[in-house]
Amino acid sequence: MRALRLPNWKSEPEVVEVDEPTPGPGEVVVKIGGAGACHSDLHLMDDFENGSAPWNPPFTLGHENAGWVHTLGTGVTGLAVGQPVAVYGPWGCGTCERCRVGVDPYCENLAGAPAPGGGGGLGLDGGMAEYELVPDARHLVPLPDGLDPVLAAPLTDAGLTPYHAIRRSWAKLPPGSTAVVIGVGGLGHVGVQILKATTAARVIAVDTREEALKLAEGYGAELTLLSGPRTAEEIRKATPGGRGADVVLDFVGADVTMALGLAAARTVGDLTVVGIAGGTLPVSFFSVPYELSVQTTYWGSRPELAEVLELGARGLVRPKITRFDLEDAPIAYREMRQGSLEGRAVIVP
Repeated sequence: MRALRLPNWKSEPEVVEVDEPTPGPGEVVVKIGGAGACHSDLHLMDDFENGSAPWNPPFTLGHENAGWVHTLGTGVTGLAVGQPVAVYGPWGCGTCERCRVGVDPYCENLAGAPAPGGGGGLGLDGGMAEYELVPDARHLVPLPDGLDPVLAAPLTDAGLTPYHAIRRSWAKLPPGSTAVVIGVGGLGHVGVQILKATTAARVIAVDTREEALKLAEGYGAELTLLSGPRTAEEIRKATPGGRGADVVLDFVGADVTMALGLAAARTVGDLTVVGIAGGTLPVSFFSVPYELSVQTTYWGSRPELAEVLELGARGLVRPKITRFDLEDAPIAYREMRQGSLEGRAVIVP
């Protein structure tokens, strides 16, 4: 079969021929209907080197995957050949307390995980191929009726990651609250939709690009702001009494965006850093608003993925996608590097 593989760190992916996988006991092979291209893949290509992760290339890219059950290994129950499914991307050990409740990203037995801190497309072979081998049937979530795998694929990360970040702050997003989305890119534009679908908060979107702000406005953001020296002040002016935002979601994670989030946040609010641009934030007693919670998040849980897929099936969360054939996947990454890709790229083998 054809697969898009990363041969080495700091290299470009290549479409090559590899053997079609065969499932062992408890495993499932999925026929891929769509595989999302994620900005984190660019970090694998450009920034990682030996020692950056507990695993190394070569491996097939693609950690946002959906398709149909193709073949079942012995002992697999509850799934049928031809059934549409989404692949839950993080693959933990399956036995620790976190994994048993479906929170594999925070697996505490990394020595027992098939790809510590990763999964298919992150250390093991992912879904940018005609078929993907999933090492445990528990990583498959049935698709709700009416949700096409091409639309479901980006929801497994670009949907699940912002959903988890927003869900943990639901208690701070009642009517009258304000949520700020910094960075309306591949995850941020989905975050705007999730905020509108699951909370009563007023949504403010911030970006450096006019086209990204237009996208956010189309998805329901009540106020859009170009990032600049006075953006935090503008956010505060837009909140009751100038108190600031109850929840700030930073989908960039650079020094400047984290500083903006801090300056715009309300006391007893949340500042959640989702982006991995490598920024830092000095935290001390007087450097942050009182009782402001500053946290990072990574992916989300398997039960949360089922909830995200339900939102997708109802049309409440619909990532803006551009489809690419497998042979054209390198073009998708090129457009991501250039910043010319709007929304998410989905590779359709």
